[in-house]
Amino acid sequence: MPFTYRQRLPEAETIRQQLPLTPALRELKTVRDRAVVDIICGRSDKFLLIIGPCSADNENAVCEYVSRLAALQDRVRDRLLLLPRIYTNKPRTTGIGYKGMAHQPNPQDEPNIVEGILAIRRLHLRALQESGLGSADEMLYPFNSPYLEDLLSYVAIGARSVENQEHRLTVSGLDIPVGMKNSTGGDIGVMQIGERRVGKEC
Repeated sequence: MPFTYRQRLPEAETIRQQLPLTPALRELKTVRDRAVVDIICGRSDKFLLIIGPCSADNENAVCEYVSRLAALQDRVRDRLLLLPRIYTNKPRTTGIGYKGMAHQPNPQDEPNIVEGILAIRRLHLRALQESGLGSADEMLYPFNSPYLEDLLSYVAIGARSVENQEHRLTVSGLDIPVGMKNSTGGDIGVMQIGERRVGKEC
């Protein structure tokens, strides 16, 4: 057998129970989610800014920046809705190099997917708790989705993944907005599924 299994991944429900979303945070996230959808569907004249670094690899640093965004959100609330990018996966074109917090929660340690799943859920939960802002993450690994689906307000599909059938099937079942990059070849036709998805929400 070509694969050697080192760890069994925990069920998503087990992780959600271990690091639960409280009713108060769930209600807050619902309000934020509705505001994001209202902008995308044209029911609000605010601008949506999905903003932040392309890779989140340090919980304290990420939570500091989302808290600063929360302070800014208070000042621009009549014109803008800020949604922090907390991208816990790092796409690698050649497969070489750091692959992100979900894969390797400590960049200096060996990869550990189970610890990575716990780390990214803890990060998104803490960021919501401390800032009151929803968050966006890139779906590099579709199997991560059940571990975070109750925490995210937006999911992005990157250029390397946008033509992948598994990604497209997974996002078709999400109840939050999904953004799709143009493919690595520059073709924007792959985004037609994204248009249908937005139409369904609106």
